[in-house]
Amino acid sequence: MNTAVPAQTQAADRREYALRLGDNALILGQRLSEWCGHGPFLEEDIALTNLSLDLIGQAQLLLDLAASQVPDDPFSDADKLAYLRDAHQFRNALLVEQPNGDFAHTILRQYLMDVHDEKLYSALASSQWPALADIARKVLKEIRYHKQHSGDWLHRLGQGTEESHARLQKALDDLWFYTPELFESDALNQRLQEAGVAPDMADIERQWRSEVEPAIQQAGLRLPESGWRATGGKKGHHSEHLGYILAEMQFLQRAYPGCEW
Repeated sequence: MNTAVPAQTQAADRREYALRLGDNALILGQRLSEWCGHGPFLEEDIALTNLSLDLIGQAQLLLDLAASQVPDDPFSDADKLAYLRDAHQFRNALLVEQPNGDFAHTILRQYLMDVHDEKLYSALASSQWPALADIARKVLKEIRYHKQHSGDWLHRLGQGTEESHARLQKALDDLWFYTPELFESDALNQRLQEAGVAPDMADIERQWRSEVEPAIQQAGLRLPESGWRATGGKKGHHSEHLGYILAEMQFLQRAYPGCEW
């Protein structure tokens, strides 16, 4: 870490960064879990549920890492961070909290996040924060499988029927303007980049675009024109959708505090 940055600030920065990563995985995993029992066919129902479990497993690693950075943190482990925080304390990107919509909508959201995660975690595997680098290397295999799965479906739906193509195009039109937030860089990112902990997000965005944009065009889709951009998730400013996710996800722990089984 950069010795010019006080140790307390370093710990707070690491906690916040791990929260951003962990919350993305947790909320996306929770969204995908909603497909359990509702997939378009049995094999895909199981696949989406397994993707959800992978993401929630990733979230547990990252949220435990976040909690370990501040000894007097009231949210002392991944469970407390997941079940006891309010919506404004979550740091996930707005994209992952958007409703599932139809299957095409879910696949498009997943593909956009999978490519982002592959580029980001590939860089984090060389992080100067050893604990984070270990997690990145551990989850990369899962992330690459996720990308293969969503990428295959992107092509199948885009080059499939007139109906599947239209639904996928609508999903792209709806979700594209949530993607710039994934690559926003603030003062925290800058400090962690200088310390060798986090990568340059402008470079991650270039890598992401170089893969996503050709894939979208090969699927026969039209990239939306530039316009409004969603932002705020990293600062705790969320859509109403996150509140509904947390109401369901946190109900048991809120109703019976400290329950164990």
